[in-house]
Amino acid sequence: MSEIQSSPNNPRTGVDFVETFLTNDADIDQASKSLKAMAHPLRLKILCILGRAGEIGVQELVDRVGTSQSNISQHLSTLRDKGILDCRKDANKVYYHIRDPNILKLMTSLRSAFCDRP
Repeated sequence: MSEIQSSPNNPRTGVDFVETFLTNDADIDQASKSLKAMAHPLRLKILCILGRAGEIGVQELVDRVGTSQSNISQHLSTLRDKGILDCRKDANKVYYHIRDPNILKLMTSLRSAFCDRP
């Protein structure tokens, strides 16, 4: 880990903190695939809803997102295939939740970076 140094080329001049960046190629590849899956606006909206709700059924996601069940199911499948979501079945209903707590940390960072602006 290294400290961010103040310089004319550093947009974070005056900020004192330490950051760790990805260095392992396998980690970079996994992060890239996950971020690509999350980058679609509807998938990001699904993740925001799941982040707040914890676990939610497919039909409620359809109602909250405002698109067709087949469209939601395709997006949920993509997020599940990338290891971002997990699901459980209860009779004929399927409930989804965010699989990895680190995704919730990332979502918090996204909110801080893009929503909490002055």
